[in-house]
Amino acid sequence: MPLDTDDLAPPPKAPRLDLEVMSVDALRLRIGELEAEIATIRALIEAKQKSRSAADAFFKR
Repeated sequence: MPLDTDDLAPPPKAPRLDLEVMSVDALRLRIGELEAEIATIRALIEAKQKSRSAADAFFKR
C-alpha cells in the first residue's frame, strides 16, 4: 500500500536569520550559500524533468 503523504507533518522551517545584525561579509557569504542551494535545486528539478520525460516517452503519454 503506498504511503499517504497527507498524513506526514510538514518539514520544520529553518529559523529566520536576523539579517540586520550581520556584517556585509557575512551577508555576501549567505548570498553565496543561497545561490549554491538554488543551483542544487535547479539541477534536481532538471533531473526529475528528464526522468519524467523518459517515463512519458516510454509509456507514450
